[in-house]
Amino acid sequence: DGDGNFSQNIEWLVNFNDPKLICHPVATMAVDLVWNNVAFRTFLFGKTWFLFTTCIFISSQSVLTHATASKDGQRLSMDGRIVMLVFRCFIYAFSMGEMIMKQTRLCLKDIRQKNFVRVAGMPFPEYLGKWQNACSFALMICLILMFSVEPIVHCVLQGPAENFTRTWCVDQPWRFIYALLSTMSILLYFILMSDFTVFSTRISAFTLVCSRLVSELLLFLFAVGACTIAFACSISALRQDDANFANSHSSILSLTKIVLNMMNLTSFDTMEEKTPALFIAVAIYIVVVCIFFMSLFIAQLSSAYQATFADMVGYARLNRGQIVVATMPNVPAYRWENYIASLNLDSRIEFGEGDIGLPGGICITEPASLNLITVDLIKRYGGSTSAEEQWPEDPTGEDEDDKFERLEKLITKSMKRLMTSQKGGNNGSVSGSLMHESESGSQMQSGTS
Repeated sequence: DGDGNFSQNIEWLVNFNDPKLICHPVATMAVDLVWNNVAFRTFLFGKTWFLFTTCIFISSQSVLTHATASKDGQRLSMDGRIVMLVFRCFIYAFSMGEMIMKQTRLCLKDIRQKNFVRVAGMPFPEYLGKWQNACSFALMICLILMFSVEPIVHCVLQGPAENFTRTWCVDQPWRFIYALLSTMSILLYFILMSDFTVFSTRISAFTLVCSRLVSELLLFLFAVGACTIAFACSISALRQDDANFANSHSSILSLTKIVLNMMNLTSFDTMEEKTPALFIAVAIYIVVVCIFFMSLFIAQLSSAYQATFADMVGYARLNRGQIVVATMPNVPAYRWENYIASLNLDSRIEFGEGDIGLPGGICITEPASLNLITVDLIKRYGGSTSAEEQWPEDPTGEDEDDKFERLEKLITKSMKRLMTSQKGGNNGSVSGSLMHESESGSQMQSGTS
């Protein structure tokens, strides 16, 4: 802007949320210049730290647990247990601690400014409306709950030193809860790593298309689930002795296996021989779900993809613009000042060799074969540039209007000759005259072009 700070133009373009407008060459160039030269390094540094903490968390929860366990799986080696303790302390102190401070700061900011969004009538801070902040909040909750039931802490508190190497020092329900929280945390870590797709516009566009088609997948799963429950309850009411459809729960499980093609084919032969009514009900279920619903789902995906494909690159650039706007406040001032100085905005731009233009722009080169120009469209005259001087005359001696006027008169004259010749019946001379006039008109038209 006028003060040398980062202008809000990119932020306004992103907030307008128009995928076609952000693909304009000027907007694309502005976003890419700021991203490649200023914001990329700061964004990469922040994400590198997140990637490092993710690797530490996966090592402490998945790798070391199996790599250092004994054959019976009841104990871990002392070295492996110590490394696991260090890694988990690192996660709880730095990753969880950083998330708590960030979430608290954003929450207090929205509370002070009274920025809330209502979900099912309940107010929530506005910052949770972004999926990154919502996933980060869910990950923070999972880490806090994991810390409250941490097995290493329980093993240390139980006293004897040999308990330190035990895999679990808590009861079975707490083991399941901790394992479930660990699984959810790893998935959330990987979901938050999807921001790395911003490095490639093509990968980012594919990710955005997938996210926009999730709604169609949820509708399909809802329809399949409702139909499965309906058929399972109906089949369980039949008079049949098939163990796979003995009650509603087993019927739901069996129908789900049929949809996923996990049911043994011999079961259908037995079903057809013993209980034809059950076989007919299952056949109707297969037609409805596996044929009708699946075909409808494919059609919906194709239609939604065609509607989204035209703008997916624009949405990818909008995503990059959002990251640029969010990253720029964290860019050091000296880096931004050095970049502005390197642009040389006070120097005049050279349009061509010896053709000096205006200052305040950025010179972008392109291949010479991209836009071929055989005739110089700029008319150059020597002499004084005073406004009082008379405008130089065209060296050809005629302007474009005169050329077109002469061509129009020639065509009119040819048409009159044609009509006169038709009345006289001299067709041969007419053809020769037309041929001659057409050649003259073509030469004159090529001369005007």
